[in-house]
Formats: sequence, structure tokens, C-alpha cells
Amino acid sequence: MRQIVLDTETTGLDWRNGDRVIEIGCVELLNRGLTGRHYHVFINPERGIDAEAVAVHGITEDFLADKPKFAEIAADFEDFVRDAELIIHNASFDVGFLDHELKLLGRAALSELCGGVIDTLKMAKEQNPGKKASLDALCDRYEIDNAHRTLHGALLDAELLAEVYLAMTRGQESLIMALEDDVPRGEAELAGGPLERKPVTVLRATAAEQAAHEEVLAGIAKANKGLCLWIPPVPESTPA
Repeated sequence: MRQIVLDTETTGLDWRNGDRVIEIGCVELLNRGLTGRHYHVFINPERGIDAEAVAVHGITEDFLADKPKFAEIAADFEDFVRDAELIIHNASFDVGFLDHELKLLGRAALSELCGGVIDTLKMAKEQNPGKKASLDALCDRYEIDNAHRTLHGALLDAELLAEVYLAMTRGQESLIMALEDDVPRGEAELAGGPLERKPVTVLRATAAEQAAHEEVLAGIAKANKGLCLWIPPVPESTPA
């Protein structure tokens, strides 16, 4: 399963008012593991940047003056995200901006290009109703170091979001067991005899695998403040 964790920075808050994308950051996950592949680009929006936006991400018009326009990077961006499932925090914001940029060029929307979108903001609110769900708040909740995040940046935020997403979905991996018989059940039954099965091979976990398992359990226990079924409660001491 290929997933792309994506974030953007923009000139303002609403593409309907003419705001544009000025930075795209993406990191790749393959089967829930970071591959090390990423896509990152700054974009010349051909317009001014709101002062409030500059205060958030620190990207200025002068810095973007010599950067490529969206039309120049569109194909590379599409190639990186094509057929992947997108993971975005507050997805409607980024998808709205990117779909607008693609539409201006007569290109297909993300819904046609990619295999769906996961909104981690919506997921966080469903998992912890009433609690803060900003990226910084989620980093605090899952103890992910974001001390180096003084300003918003698309690639940095995508990297942090990838760690947050993996922490939020830990334990949801599917376990797939493939059982193969030399003779299909239907044919064996038609032959009039009992179905013969191969002896089951038991594979014991190695010491390294056991240590990795304990590390995952410890991480879950830490995130849940020890409220886990596999950790027995400490009995209260009674006075002598």
C-alpha cells in the first residue's frame, strides 16, 4: 500500500479569493514504512502574499521570485502522488487549493489522480472528542519531537504528520494468512476421501522480533498512560 503524506503552504486562506499554493511537501509511506522518498518544491504564485500568511510560514515574495510557476512543476507533482492514498491534516484546505491549481491548467483533480484521501484532523477529532487536534497538539499527545518547528513548512509538517499518522493508527495493520492446499477442497471431497493437510510449521519469534514487539507495547502503554489490558493493576496496600 503506497501512501503520500502531503502538506502545502499558501499565499492566504482561500483559493476562491485568488490565493495560490507556494510550497508543496510530500513524504512517501509504503506498507506503513517511510521509504525516504520525498517531493518538495517552492512555487512562484505570481501574486502577493498576505502578511498574516508570512507570519505563519515565513515565505516572502522576494524568496519566491525566481522559483518555478505551478505549471512548470505540475507534471512532476502528479507523477509523485499518482495512484497513492493521500494523508493530509485538514484535507479540505490543501485539496481545495491543489484542485484549483490543477483546474487552472485544465488538468484532472486529485480525486481522479489519487486513490483517496485520509483527513488526520477528522480522525483525531473522532478518536479524542473535545481535545485539541492541531499538528502541534498531536505531536505532544504522541510524544513526537517538534521542537525544531518554529514556523510552518510544508516538508517539515509532512514529515511530522507521517509520524503522527503512524502513531494514531498503530495496531490497525492487517494480518493476512495464506493457506495453500495441493488439492482444492472441492476436488478432494469429490474424490471421496478425507482432505489431507500439510503439517503446520511453527515459526518462533527471534529475540530481535520479541524486543521489537515489547517496544511497540511499551509505546502504546505510554500513550495510554498505562491503561492497557495486558498491564495488571497494582494492588492497593492495606494497612497492617
